Amino acid sequence: MSLLKNLAIQDEFIGFYLLKELEIKQTNATPPKDYMDIVLCDASGQLPAKLWDVSPTDKETFFPMDLVKVQGIVQTYRDKPQVKVIRMRKAAAEDGVSLTDFVRTAPIRPIDLVYTIKQAVESIQDTQIKIIVSFCVNKVEEKLLHYPAAKTHHHAYCAGLAYHMVRMLEIADFICKQRPFLNADLLRAGITLHDIAKPEEMIAQLGIVSDYSVQGKLIGHIAMASNWITEAALVSGINLQSERVTALQHLVLSHHNLGEWGSPVQPQTAEAVALHHIDALDAKLQMVEDALDALPETESWTPLIRGLENKPIYRAKW
Repeated sequence: MSLLKNLAIQDEFIGFYLLKELEIKQTNATPPKDYMDIVLCDASGQLPAKLWDVSPTDKETFFPMDLVKVQGIVQTYRDKPQVKVIRMRKAAAEDGVSLTDFVRTAPIRPIDLVYTIKQAVESIQDTQIKIIVSFCVNKVEEKLLHYPAAKTHHHAYCAGLAYHMVRMLEIADFICKQRPFLNADLLRAGITLHDIAKPEEMIAQLGIVSDYSVQGKLIGHIAMASNWITEAALVSGINLQSERVTALQHLVLSHHNLGEWGSPVQPQTAEAVALHHIDALDAKLQMVEDALDALPETESWTPLIRGLENKPIYRAKW
């Protein structure tokens, strides 16, 4: 089977893929014609695709998260590769393909990632902070085994959120040794809590986000996590005016740094400054790593990366 990352412009191919996204749209012709705007996915990456001249039967046959056999050709659209689907059918049992074969997952076993997160929580020395963090983790522990960190931005794959958290905890361990004035308990807590509500913000299956929940759309993961901290304190009998509660809420509320990025306040504690930059560092380096991993061996430049101010990354030949 042709892996998506290995396809080049003008390649004709046949293979099995996952319909990660599918939307019925209409052309600008008169009269307009229906077509499918698709994202094809396999374990190596994803590509946008179009199925033109969609029939009523096609619209009743194909849906997001379907496994399909595709015959197509890779073309260019606005200087980016795009698949023109020539033929497509749903995968059958006799094809011997499984959904999990086409889903990208974190490079570390999800169960090991969640274990590492729980060990980091156990390492927190401050009793009140540990109680609050444990309460929030327990809300989503099962979902951490498969939820992504985002729909498309970074760590957008199965167990991506847990992988992101573990990588941030590793960075924090180094920084706390280098900068001992930082409160390690607060920083570990902030890393664990900063995106903890994302599994309730997004609707996902095997790391693929199909939509955002009602709470996700109306409240968002930052406000939801802050509310969970309040809930944890109330349930545990911790004074809501405690500086620990305030410090944890500030870490969550400020980790995106700017209002236009979703944070109602900017980082104003040492740990909040550290959290924001650790989060940004891990996210941006993962974007680069993912783009390079998906880059065909014949190419030197990645596509434009939205999270890096729409700049491509060059892969040196040496």
